[in-house]
Amino acid sequence: MENGGATTTTSTITIKGILSLLMESISEEEGKKVISLGMGDPTLYSCFRTTQVSLQAVSDSLLSNKFHGYAPTVGLPQSRRAIAEYLSRDLPYKLSQDDVFITSGCTQAIDVALAMLARPRANILLPRPGFPIYELCAKFRHLEVRYVDLLPENGWEIDLDAVESLADENTVALVVINPGNPCGNVYSYHHLMKIAETAKRLGFLVIADEVYGHLAFGSKPFVPMGVFGSTVPVLTLGSLSKRWIVPGWRLGWFVTTDPSGSFKDPKIIERFKKYFDILGGPATFIQAAVPTILEQTDETFFKKTLNSLKNSSDICCDWIKEIPCIDSSHRPEGSMAMMVKLNLSLLEDVSDDIDFCFKLAREESVILLPGTAVGLKNWLRITFAADATSIEEAFKRIKCFYLRHAKAQDPTS
Repeated sequence: MENGGATTTTSTITIKGILSLLMESISEEEGKKVISLGMGDPTLYSCFRTTQVSLQAVSDSLLSNKFHGYAPTVGLPQSRRAIAEYLSRDLPYKLSQDDVFITSGCTQAIDVALAMLARPRANILLPRPGFPIYELCAKFRHLEVRYVDLLPENGWEIDLDAVESLADENTVALVVINPGNPCGNVYSYHHLMKIAETAKRLGFLVIADEVYGHLAFGSKPFVPMGVFGSTVPVLTLGSLSKRWIVPGWRLGWFVTTDPSGSFKDPKIIERFKKYFDILGGPATFIQAAVPTILEQTDETFFKKTLNSLKNSSDICCDWIKEIPCIDSSHRPEGSMAMMVKLNLSLLEDVSDDIDFCFKLAREESVILLPGTAVGLKNWLRITFAADATSIEEAFKRIKCFYLRHAKAQDPTS
């Protein structure tokens, strides 16, 4: 399903790759402090810090001298059990430790999911805009990618009519990212139910990317896709990275949220285990800290994070109204990023979103991610996991950039 604002070149682009090029383009002569609203790493700003519980748990684990050796390749049993119990809190059934495989961040969980599903002539349905690592992994696995457009006018919901027309007997899965990266959306229970029913009818499973799980600060609560695991098999991918603000700890999980037992076939389980034998998981002492982190983190920490994200996203939305060349039809409800549309007709010498971002970096030392990197040409992804002062200053500079490049008004019009 092509549309005018979409591109199929994202498989050659990575977020980190384009952000490093943008950083290299910044002129040191400008003398301005660099402000990055391009990378989804909240630890770059001092207002986002993990809990003392997490720090103490890792410290205790490290200093105990019990966790310097190899962990089982699928993860420490006590950590798998803790993750199963944590995820089961929001499900109508109980997971066991056998459903959980510990990964080196959510990125490795993505690779595992696609590696396990790859077979000759298989295709996978990916959301557009989306997270480019999926396309990269699919290329390495020789999985054909078919893009399903998200609908900005409907809160970035998945176009289920497009799913119907794109899927065939070789479709192995649909990827659902909720809360949404890069769009900042949160899907309703009803929409997730429709996704599950559609996947069941068409005969493929759902990969639920919930790395931003529970980071919902709008009117809709976060609902895990695993709630619908009895309708359709779900592979749930997640991590400590975003909710606990520790992306560098690389502690993720790959979970079969599937009470009907589609993944309980001994051959499938054995295949999972053999694949994990060739992977390197997170450091053993980090894994050992997981039970304490999941069980003892206070709710006030989560509320503080949500309040900070809500406040930051509100500042972004208020500033966007002041800058005519960018527009957001959808206010963020979750995650740490949002998409804004670029109106090139208002700019004199800017050819597209990539040109906009490179000129903005050179002239104002502000880093935004071009929408092309996530599959939507002439849009921008703005990460709002930053302190209010930095966001205010970034948007002041973006406004100055707009005024410098704005087309002159025709006095006769």
